[in-house]
Amino acid sequence: MKLITAVIKPFKLDEVREALSEIGVQGLTVTEVKGFGRQKGHTELYRGAEYVVDFLPKVKLEVAVDDDITERAIEAIENAGKTGKIGDGKIFIADLTEVIRIRTGETGKEAL
Repeated sequence: MKLITAVIKPFKLDEVREALSEIGVQGLTVTEVKGFGRQKGHTELYRGAEYVVDFLPKVKLEVAVDDDITERAIEAIENAGKTGKIGDGKIFIADLTEVIRIRTGETGKEAL
């Protein structure tokens, strides 16, 4: 099993969720985050004063998947989350040693 963590642009969330649903991913966790990278932020004007916004709004998705669909899930996130411009985000993949569903006590693949 793998834990896929993806940081994407907020307006791409629905497209990514739909793409993951199409390949059979049943659940995901979404967190609103801010990030700083190559995009570097931008300058804004507020009440006549200019200031720099370093951290830009992003969305972090966490998806636990079985090894069988890991590659398809990564492709779905990559294709649906891509705009082709700087700041599209990143995908991180980590091994999951165990998953337990609290309600039923199921473990492993059955808990996903």
